Amino acid sequence: MPEHPDHVARIQAEWARERPDLDVSPQGVIGRLHRLAGHLTEQLCVVYRRYGLGEGEFDVLATLRRAGPPFERAPGELARFTMVTTGAMTKRLDRLERDGLVTRRPSTADGRGRVVALTTAGRELIDRAFTDHMANEHRLLAALDADQASQLEGLLRTWLADVEEPDPS
Repeated sequence: MPEHPDHVARIQAEWARERPDLDVSPQGVIGRLHRLAGHLTEQLCVVYRRYGLGEGEFDVLATLRRAGPPFERAPGELARFTMVTTGAMTKRLDRLERDGLVTRRPSTADGRGRVVALTTAGRELIDRAFTDHMANEHRLLAALDADQASQLEGLLRTWLADVEEPDPS
């Protein structure tokens, strides 16, 4: 055990003492990833709040922006891309529309469908916010050198592919 064990190592040591019959080694990875995810989310949200956005609103604006011109998608597509229910998407869109960042209109391809589009203000906001977001992500990864970051990315890609449903598209 390291000279100064981290939170997860202390938990593992306690379990090893109390339940030596169980292999608690997965906690070394899962526990640290879980704790790291919480810290990362907290640090990412600092940037979103700077632009008056929550994590969900940032995600919607980013999804519309990376769609390319004319920066629009159907609400169902947005829900799939952002992995939320259509009800949660409606709440996000209501707020973004109220703030003048998106518009909703009937679809020209399907009279029953709707289309959500970035406004000019929405595009300008997400371009500024995304620039700061990427600088923040670079800062958060600075503890790893390029080789370590690349190796970690590959490991996470492999693991995620095993636990996520394949993308139907």
